[in-house]
Amino acid sequence: MAVGTQIRTYFTGAWHDGDLPVMRAADHGSWLGTTVFDGARYAHGLTPDLDKHCARVNASAKALMIKPTVTPEDMVEIIREGLKPYSPDTAVYIRPMYWSISGGPLGVMPDYEGGTGFAVCLEASPMAPAGSSTTLTRTQFRRPVLEDAVVNAKAGCLYPNNARMIAEAQAKGFGNALVADALGNVAESATANVFAVKDGEVFTPVPNGTFLSGITRARHIANLRADGVTVHETVMSFQDFHDADEVFLSGNMMKVTPVTAFDDTQYQVGPITKRVMELYWDWAASTG
Repeated sequence: MAVGTQIRTYFTGAWHDGDLPVMRAADHGSWLGTTVFDGARYAHGLTPDLDKHCARVNASAKALMIKPTVTPEDMVEIIREGLKPYSPDTAVYIRPMYWSISGGPLGVMPDYEGGTGFAVCLEASPMAPAGSSTTLTRTQFRRPVLEDAVVNAKAGCLYPNNARMIAEAQAKGFGNALVADALGNVAESATANVFAVKDGEVFTPVPNGTFLSGITRARHIANLRADGVTVHETVMSFQDFHDADEVFLSGNMMKVTPVTAFDDTQYQVGPITKRVMELYWDWAASTG
């Protein structure tokens, strides 16, 4: 099932209108989960950090022993061509994807030279409306480490764990989950990186290999520091978030999502959270 509308699919060297079937029943990725993707955005006529997202999907493929077959530069051009039918006021989710075709010895390991599936899916999906926010709670499920899972990739096989985090949080009446790493420190939310604001300074969990240190996260950090805001990448506890003045999520899909509650702790949507969004789109507009 699609998450958006006005779908276009790039497959076998051409763009097609609609939600095109792309994977076969015997493809390694269809039954053993060797799939990777990345997510970029087209919004306000802009494609912020598109080149970085295209480079990352190739890195993710290599982490899953899938051979990338399209250079990031060519991928950018393919995507720009596919976006031409969309109006500048349409927000589009951009999703390049790879999957393994054939299995190697014992069938479990993908055959690096055995063929790679590649597709790009474009879906019209609006940005969050002004004033939207979410709430957080804790979850029993944790982010894995590299010894347990391919956390160095944006891999489809990681997302069932995220899904059960969200299901648990929503069953408790919250919108999302604040998630621990294996040591019990805060890693991120179930869907995005997380930031806290205290006394005008910004804090975010230091990348430790248990979560994807996002492209949008890095952009926010750079923008804030350029604006004179102190940003700390550090080990963070759940209490740090209870003590925070502001909390917000950072992900490609919505860029910035204000948090208004973590369990019984309430927050206002504060000036730093608002400034992060302003800085992001100002930066994006400056890149053309």
